[in-house]
Amino acid sequence: MIGKVLIAACLVLPVAALAANERQLTPQQQKMTDCNKQAGDKKLHGDERKAFLSSCLKADSHAAAGDKKPTPQQQKMTDCNKQAGSRKLAGDEREQFMSTCLKG
Repeated sequence: MIGKVLIAACLVLPVAALAANERQLTPQQQKMTDCNKQAGDKKLHGDERKAFLSSCLKADSHAAAGDKKPTPQQQKMTDCNKQAGSRKLAGDEREQFMSTCLKG
């Protein structure tokens, strides 16, 4: 009986500790959570999601530092996203377009 209680305690305590840690996010963790939510809301996948997350996290860093002007890469990403949206591209077509647009 005591063995079962100890096993149960060993299983429950780490889960409780993780739950407590999730409530106290660092500013970087909060940024990542917010950017991930935005990427999910936009239904981004693959390289497009990675590029968005990178830009989002960098944008937050610049804003925190008082630099609200987007970097050239961020502006390029915004412009390419607008173009892809206006062309109603999706899936592989959109990924291909974004890749070419961002390189050019």
